[in-house]
Amino acid sequence: MDRLDEQILGILQDNARCSFSEIGRRVGLSTNATAARVRRLEDDGVILGYTVVTGHDAPELRGGLEVFIDVRLDAGTDYETFVDAIAPIEQIVDAVHMTGPYDYLLRARLRDTAALDALLRRLKKSCGVVQTQTRVALRQPAPQPRNR
Repeated sequence: MDRLDEQILGILQDNARCSFSEIGRRVGLSTNATAARVRRLEDDGVILGYTVVTGHDAPELRGGLEVFIDVRLDAGTDYETFVDAIAPIEQIVDAVHMTGPYDYLLRARLRDTAALDALLRRLKKSCGVVQTQTRVALRQPAPQPRNR
């Protein structure tokens, strides 16, 4: 990875929708050369994907919950089995293996408390979870654009 790749990554981190022609203009490359570099960065695993960050007014989040669930696994449940079991659960946004009294910290986005109840029941019934502790996010500051 060279200086031009780093510049391209910086532009894409600020605006992943920036066109190849605009990126090329900003770094001094042709549109085709820029596209080839971005594809190489994707193929090399430097760029893993593109995402959309939604605000609190996004339709799927209006009236919804963001929760943090501390999870303790059953002694007979190994970590790979747990991770495989939660992978298809769309409401789970992140799963972080932790130190301390709990094994994982899950972050989930849910419609309402009924959906939370269903998720907790599912975790305990079919994912090897024996104990949970749930915290509900009340407010989150709006993301600020990164300046370079």
